[in-house]
Amino acid sequence: MASVSLLVFFSTCLKASALYFHIGETEKKCFIEEIPDETMVVGNYKVQAYDHNVKDYMPVSPGIGMHVEVKDPSERIILSRTYAAEGRFTFTSHTAGEHFICLNSNSTAWLYAGQLRVHLHISVGEHAVDYKQVQAKDKLSELQLRIRQLLDQVEQIVKEQNYQRYREERFRLTSESTNQRVLWWAVAQTLILLLTGFWQMQHLKSFFQAKKLV
Repeated sequence: MASVSLLVFFSTCLKASALYFHIGETEKKCFIEEIPDETMVVGNYKVQAYDHNVKDYMPVSPGIGMHVEVKDPSERIILSRTYAAEGRFTFTSHTAGEHFICLNSNSTAWLYAGQLRVHLHISVGEHAVDYKQVQAKDKLSELQLRIRQLLDQVEQIVKEQNYQRYREERFRLTSESTNQRVLWWAVAQTLILLLTGFWQMQHLKSFFQAKKLV
């Protein structure tokens, strides 16, 4: 069974995350991204293997690739696909919350000893848009492109604010539920102490009466 390691990113919709990690033959790496709803996410990755001849990590053979699986906060799979050794994956969130991005090798018989190194760059929100491509496609001037960027930034800020309000409401409900449970537990403890004290008094009274001390 594949071992799973979770790396948590405390990121917002206006942020990009870049890192590299090592992965074993049967290992799966999962990352958690907190993403607002209706937000585009783009992941760029590159797989390398250690070459003992040059003492460095080099590109792998074409047969080695990565399988990418993305789950939303309800653990519904919104992306499951096998890619080449280098490429990109894209998805759009439809529910605000923690999204699980998992990667694992598509091969069970590597030609390389040791582990693979995977470089991963995740762009969320406005950073996931290639504005040079947008400018060329829509034939926008520099001013029009800048306005487009500003509008996208405003839209992402609104989404992030809505998500923060959702998180605040969820935290408030959790706090109220916890406070209510603590209150009922205190009441239960008090009742138990009163019942225990009453039982002890009755027991002592019966004992003293049996010994004819009262």
